[in-house]
Amino acid sequence: MSTDGQFFREAWIAGVSKYYPGEPKPGYVAPWEETPDWERECAAAVFGQVRDFLQVSNGNASKLTREQKGRFVALCWIAQIYKHIENPKPGYVADWSELPSWQQETDSDIFEAIEQALT
Repeated sequence: MSTDGQFFREAWIAGVSKYYPGEPKPGYVAPWEETPDWERECAAAVFGQVRDFLQVSNGNASKLTREQKGRFVALCWIAQIYKHIENPKPGYVADWSELPSWQQETDSDIFEAIEQALT
């Protein structure tokens, strides 16, 4: 099995490929090997946060709505952005309501992919 970060990245790419309108930016779908180190660290950390969230809820986080699952991924990602980038662009730390629908759907898919992988 791939590392946690790779799993997250693969789920991200799958979501972008499915939901992004038109041709996504190359960085959105770059393979793991071409992903910057800081972004790899973020991916691994957020995978871990979702895994831990599922574990500490005794699996009851699965009862969250699809949107709630996506919001959790988005918030965890924002915290990682602040950890790794001193002055991030506003779009990097946008609140859920400000995210484009393709990104919301992708974040929700990521949570569900992690959830499925762990059950």
